[in-house]
Amino acid sequence: MKTRQVNEYLTLRLLIGYLGERSQENWWSTAFFEQSSRLFLEPAVPKTLRLAQYHGVKEAACRVHDEHIGVGNVFHLFRLPEEVEQDLHRYLKDAIAKGELQPAPQGKEAALSSLAAIAGDQADTSEGPVDIGQLKDFLSSSSIKALARAYLTAFQNGRKTYPYFGN
Repeated sequence: MKTRQVNEYLTLRLLIGYLGERSQENWWSTAFFEQSSRLFLEPAVPKTLRLAQYHGVKEAACRVHDEHIGVGNVFHLFRLPEEVEQDLHRYLKDAIAKGELQPAPQGKEAALSSLAAIAGDQADTSEGPVDIGQLKDFLSSSSIKALARAYLTAFQNGRKTYPYFGN
């Protein structure tokens, strides 16, 4: 997987993970990006706080998506093929070590604005599971934009959507 694609998926995961937390849209009941969580996690994992936040919110979002989409011959933003998951983890770990990781989202409006920049044009997305393409196409920039558009539209319209790639 190319570095640009890894960065785009990582950015999207962090934005959606943040926006889905209980103090924003409440799609999952976590609070990994809240100050109280930071105060709790920092003494336990001071060097890998951002990695802990990422994996915590990723797992919570993955469980919610799996409940609605199922597990099997489908993939979604929070459950990608194993080699891609390893690339994402490695990239994040290296970015943290080098001090190159972009800051965590600072507020709902800023996160929505960042998501809108990725999404480009908006499209109407239905509620619930939404098939957005084949797994073979998930690395294309159009698939990344389709994911961003689906989530952005859902957040803006008070819906819950779970876009996935079929096999």
